[in-house]
Amino acid sequence: MQDIADRLAQLGIPFHLLEVDFFADVPDELLKFCQQQNISDIWFQAETPLDEQCRDQAVNEALTKANIKVHLLAEDLLVALPVKTQQDDPFKVFTPYYRRWLQILEDIQQAPYTEPKSQGKALKPELLRCDWAGEFRDDLWPGNEQKALERLSAFCEIKLDDYKSQRDFPSKPATSTLSPYLANGQLGPRRLLATIQFYCGEANRDWRHDDWLRELAWRDFYKQLLLYFPRLSMGKAFKPETEKVIWRDDEAGFKAWCEGKTGFPIVDAAMRQLNQTGWMHNRLRMITASFLSKLLLLDWRRGEQYFMQTLIDGEFAANNGGWQWSASTGVDAAPYFRVFNPTLQSERYDPQGLFIKRFIPELKDVSSKQLHNPPAELREQCGYPQPVVDYKQARKDAIAAFKDLPKD
Repeated sequence: MQDIADRLAQLGIPFHLLEVDFFADVPDELLKFCQQQNISDIWFQAETPLDEQCRDQAVNEALTKANIKVHLLAEDLLVALPVKTQQDDPFKVFTPYYRRWLQILEDIQQAPYTEPKSQGKALKPELLRCDWAGEFRDDLWPGNEQKALERLSAFCEIKLDDYKSQRDFPSKPATSTLSPYLANGQLGPRRLLATIQFYCGEANRDWRHDDWLRELAWRDFYKQLLLYFPRLSMGKAFKPETEKVIWRDDEAGFKAWCEGKTGFPIVDAAMRQLNQTGWMHNRLRMITASFLSKLLLLDWRRGEQYFMQTLIDGEFAANNGGWQWSASTGVDAAPYFRVFNPTLQSERYDPQGLFIKRFIPELKDVSSKQLHNPPAELREQCGYPQPVVDYKQARKDAIAAFKDLPKD
């Protein structure tokens, strides 16, 4: 945010930061500010979660009533138009959604928003102090648009071609790590699309078949679902019958999961990555979410909340969608009987244990053969915990909890 304020100051545009405690306070505070500054028009971008929709509507009504013209821009999506079936229903499965999404995208490609023009002499930048911003790793996530653009160009130039084959291995720097900049608005999806198209053109590849573009479609998919299914914004499962799952009450298990002390190395390394960096590799998000909701059989909403509190790239729609997919409660979700085996996931996606050893120093001298599920004696020698659950029994319990749920 300081970077935005500094760059606007160079263009002679003042930056004001208004802080409010609740969404309900926004209309009055914004109206007061507009009247103090003699503002006649206001532009802002719509959001898809239900509370944000209600806030936007209240702002629109309050300002319009005061004769201030409101310009509501489309949501932060590549395809903000409704993406629906031929029956005019929202898609509930991603693959057909993606096909339709891609067709619309080809027709309505929009350039990135342009930078505002200079409004006069440069101003003295205002030093911002945001008590609510929290701490973050500036060495990992520099809050600077230029750095973000450099990271985007480097990713597309060096890693885009191999993204599909390398993306699932957390020890490899194969992903873009641009999600924090998408979440805070320093980069928009249109900018990412334009960059994908440029580099695919340079490589003589069809941008429509790019696997990284498909991830942007997932982002749109989850965001648009919030418009059509308000229950997703209310802490409710997409599949109503899964509200009848009897979740366990296991505070010790939840604490072990949060702290990365479950005794399952890939899960613990992932959670420690989250706690230390504010970010987690996407494959690991699925593994840790499946572990909490299926093997510990804890309510997925607890994990969803912890992620949103800890992730620097936390976006409600994608986070909710990912958690409900893993817990088999959501739209286009994994079947209830799909329960990730953390040990097999570890052996497949971190075979040499490079990622595990990076975040679990207790296991740095353990061989790759024993690393993924160390024997009890070795765990004691290393000071690494025993497993909090027995995988085979926990899997049976999870399937039993979901099987034959009564449907309304």
